[in-house]
Amino acid sequence: MNKAGILMLAMAFGVPSFAQSVVPIRAIRAEQVVRPSDISAARDSWPGAISQLEDAIGREARVTLYPGRPILQGDLAERAVVDRNQIVLLNYSTGGLAIIAEGRALSRGRPGERIRAMNVASRMTIWGTVQADGTLEVSQ
Repeated sequence: MNKAGILMLAMAFGVPSFAQSVVPIRAIRAEQVVRPSDISAARDSWPGAISQLEDAIGREARVTLYPGRPILQGDLAERAVVDRNQIVLLNYSTGGLAIIAEGRALSRGRPGERIRAMNVASRMTIWGTVQADGTLEVSQ
């Protein structure tokens, strides 16, 4: 299909005839949260690139993002709620038993990710799933 055909389809379905990609204005380091002043829209469209500014704002860079290069979907993730060496609550529950202990996170984590933590009292290393409130849900 040629450009005229694509333009006709875009007009028929009410889709804008141009696409855009989101690009950083300045270098954004890994683990840094994207702010509105960090990004802008470029006229070029790149496959797999984020196309709306709102989809990038408030998310965390997984890799260093360079000025003028499109931000790909995999370059950003939700913000980590647990940092390495942060003191976290470890929650374990089964049946009618619930145990809450204090632990130290051994890596960063986002909600839903499994990370290792060390029980502060026993020095035992366990795995837990990060919850939105920053606690770890321990299973077995």
